[in-house]
Amino acid sequence: MTRRVTGLIAAGLAAFFAASAVLLGWRAAGQVAADSRGGQVTAILTATHASYFSPTRLKEITGANLEVTEDITGAADAGYPAIAIWDVSTSVYDTTSRQRLEPTSATLVFDRKTAELINCCGDSVNGNGLIWQSGIAGYAFPAGTRKQTYDVFDTVLDEPEPFAYSGTDVVDGVPAYRFAENISAAYAGLSPLSSAEPELYSVRRVDWVDPETGAVLKITEDEDLYLVNPATGYPVMHLFDADLAATPATVARLASQDARGRNEIALAGAARIVIFCLAGVSAVTAGCLLAREPWLRLLPPVLSGGR
Repeated sequence: MTRRVTGLIAAGLAAFFAASAVLLGWRAAGQVAADSRGGQVTAILTATHASYFSPTRLKEITGANLEVTEDITGAADAGYPAIAIWDVSTSVYDTTSRQRLEPTSATLVFDRKTAELINCCGDSVNGNGLIWQSGIAGYAFPAGTRKQTYDVFDTVLDEPEPFAYSGTDVVDGVPAYRFAENISAAYAGLSPLSSAEPELYSVRRVDWVDPETGAVLKITEDEDLYLVNPATGYPVMHLFDADLAATPATVARLASQDARGRNEIALAGAARIVIFCLAGVSAVTAGCLLAREPWLRLLPPVLSGGR
């Protein structure tokens, strides 16, 4: 009886260690990208010879040098460890004329493991919580990113758009996958500036992603939001036209933060091996102890001759 109890305890330990290893692997694979972006992250993109509509001068400004700052802040916990909440604030500053454009904002709620957006917990785009967000967050890709097309939510069109896998690269020593969004002259609604001239939106955005963590390491974005004459189809005014690229300092900072996530995954992987070994030892111990029970005692009374 003592041997059987000890064997059952060893079997229970084996199951516990195996489950612990699986849970540890889920956290390492599913939370590290979101966790490595915890706190606050600032990404700066710059452009030269850009154009935009000035709300103070009420005209199109051309030949401007722009600095776009994206601040990403981890918001309060949603109450579920599998969900991340990020507040994203974007500001544009004309360093030529020293003018700041109207900022934009978004609150993204997404699954840490899949990076899929979830509509809950105060998600919004520019304060509008009625916009249905779908696809993946974009500021984070799934951990274990694959060579495939991902639908990423576009906050200009308020809908997901395909980001196609376009090759491999190395960013600050980190192997990365490139994903590209290509949109040409998509209808983006009507501007407050004109009720007759629709807004069209064209963009080519490239994200360099660490496939292990899902973290974005580098960004370039050639964006053009403009009004067109509905009769001719020709642009009337560029509301925002800029060829943006992340600064070298931003790329280095993102790669450094990603390194912490990669280290966490490596440590978790080593811990999983140790825990799986403990599970294996416990399982073998349980098997040996239970196998030493006389086999006749394990049979039904009819088959064991009534013993």
